[in-house]
Amino acid sequence: MNFLQRLGYYLGGFAVGLVILAYFFNGKKASCNYGPGAKVIQDINYKEQVYSEKALSFIEENQIDSTSINRVLQYGDVDFSQSQTDLDSCNIYVIQGENNPFLQITLENCKELVTILEIEKIASKD
Repeated sequence: MNFLQRLGYYLGGFAVGLVILAYFFNGKKASCNYGPGAKVIQDINYKEQVYSEKALSFIEENQIDSTSINRVLQYGDVDFSQSQTDLDSCNIYVIQGENNPFLQITLENCKELVTILEIEKIASKD
């Protein structure tokens, strides 16, 4: 069997494998979030979110829409130096996002519920 025949068999098998993988994994919500910040963001977005009174008053005073907050919660960066991750029941995370304006969200991440404790404008993302 010469090289071209072996290459043809290899590419044929590879193509069949790709078709099988595409069939089985089509529509699955598979993701590759390996970093600690990405895992926290993913965990927060799968849970029910409620706002504290302080956060709601900030939203009303500054007329910030929910889209800006959701964008920070989906694409923001977790600041682990300001977060409290060694608590027993619920960890407290600080998430910073680059929206207009820059927002920093402090939230409490419990087992089944995320409570947004505080939202504030910051000068820049440090």
